[in-house]
Amino acid sequence: MSRMNATRLSICVVSLSILVGLFAAQQQQTDPPKQSDTSKDAPKKDEKKAPAQRETNARPLTPRQQRAAEKRLRQELETPYRKWLNEDVSYIITDEERAAFKRLQTDEEREQFIENFWLRRDPTPDTIENEFKEEHYRRIAYANEHYASGIPGWKTDRGRIYITYGPPDEIEDHSSGGFYERPPEEGGGETSTFPFQQWRYRYIDGIGNNIIIEFVDPTMSGEFRMTMDPSEKDALLYVPGAGLTMMEQLGLSDKTARFNNTDGTHLGVPFGGQPESMNEFNRLEQFAKLQRPPEIKFKDLEADVTSRISYNILPFKVRADYFPVTDAQVLTNITVQFENKDLQFTNKDGYQKAVVQILGRITSLTRKPISNFEEEVSVTSVNELLAAKQATKSIYQKVVPLVPGTYRLNVIVKDVIAGNLNHYEMPLPVPRLDSEKLSSSSLILADLIEPVNWKSIGMGPFVIGESKVRPRIDNTFKHEEKMGIYLKFYNFQPDETTHKPDGQITYEVIRNGSNEKVFPDVSEDVQSIPNASASQMTIIKFLPLNSFAPGQYTLRIKVTDKNRNQVLTQSAQFTVT
Repeated sequence: MSRMNATRLSICVVSLSILVGLFAAQQQQTDPPKQSDTSKDAPKKDEKKAPAQRETNARPLTPRQQRAAEKRLRQELETPYRKWLNEDVSYIITDEERAAFKRLQTDEEREQFIENFWLRRDPTPDTIENEFKEEHYRRIAYANEHYASGIPGWKTDRGRIYITYGPPDEIEDHSSGGFYERPPEEGGGETSTFPFQQWRYRYIDGIGNNIIIEFVDPTMSGEFRMTMDPSEKDALLYVPGAGLTMMEQLGLSDKTARFNNTDGTHLGVPFGGQPESMNEFNRLEQFAKLQRPPEIKFKDLEADVTSRISYNILPFKVRADYFPVTDAQVLTNITVQFENKDLQFTNKDGYQKAVVQILGRITSLTRKPISNFEEEVSVTSVNELLAAKQATKSIYQKVVPLVPGTYRLNVIVKDVIAGNLNHYEMPLPVPRLDSEKLSSSSLILADLIEPVNWKSIGMGPFVIGESKVRPRIDNTFKHEEKMGIYLKFYNFQPDETTHKPDGQITYEVIRNGSNEKVFPDVSEDVQSIPNASASQMTIIKFLPLNSFAPGQYTLRIKVTDKNRNQVLTQSAQFTVT
């Protein structure tokens, strides 16, 4: 019995030992042994070293991957400049400017280019605002708002024309299509049309006058397409017997003949003749010119004007004459003359040619731009007569309407072939026409005064009213010449009864130095002058110089308004050789 109890006790002790051992092992798994303070910091050190281990373990980029990454970065950086080039200015940037912009390497160069791009087009570079830039972005916003049709408005044909040339002077709107009576040049008659619009510009620089641009929406989707075929808007074009022209209705033509045209249209026979604007070559030329960006002419000369650098390589002379139109507007005739012997001629197709570029800028006294003009003048001669041509002079004139006041005139003249140029600055004291006083225009001594064709009255260089007047800038005449005299008087006091002017004009010529009168004073009554009125009269005289000895003289013209008791004198010096 005692042995059995002892055995049971031994089994219990062994079992208890096993349980204690199992419990201890379980505690070691769930609760790791405590570490010292230094061991607590060990994980932190390991954490700091972990990134370094990841960097050393990362695989480096291959050269190809590096180039791809750089390309992606460059594309991200170039995005605003690409948008500027391909969207903002895509219609007005020239091919040369586009090529130059694409060659730029850095953002600084691109920013500088963009700044200069807008500066070249700024009509008032002396002010903070750039009116051209502001107007350009206004046009883009307007096009996007009014001409969008599934694509942004600036991408449409109407948007492109509007952005490039501004709003048209007139719009003939047939946005709903329907009934349409053709004009005679399109054959006349009645038809039905797709939606279309005709935009008319009175003048577009570099293209011409009375420019008509037609936009047609043949898909009825709202997207109007520029066309040079006026028959594209005809919705009944392919319907037999419908939409006949006048000649087809009269049996003088057949509708099927339209499809045999060789001028790129399907128009019927014009009723009453075809105007020049409908000529196929003129239409094609206009269509091609409308695709080009507007030209910036002679910007290298403009740089010379703004830099205010003086040159003395290409001599020339400038004069200004004033002809009041109203008390608020004066026609200012700016005349430029240069001697052909100072130009360089080049042989082209059997004749000699010299080319001169002229750029003028009129500014206020504070150099605020008022008006610009620019022109290219060609001087040509056959080889055999080149020496005689070089002994003559060439003259150019620009008429600029100005408000009375004082201005600056800067003129740059450049010999294109030789590269020589000159810069000249002079004041422009534009007089005011006082309706209460007897007034006059500038006194011009001319080598040519002749009447002009009625179509040219008041138009073109050297034309003043009904006459062509070419001034002799240096007022030097040869002994055998006749000197032309041109002058206008304004604002005589009319007679209360006859409403005609009452006055007298006296002419005298004095030799300088001796005050000797060349001939006795000559007088005439103002009523004897052709077409004279109280508001304006024109003096045109010719003075033969064959009796004049070589020397310098002064011409004085004195006019008296007897009703007002006012006297006005105009004078000019001239030289006889």
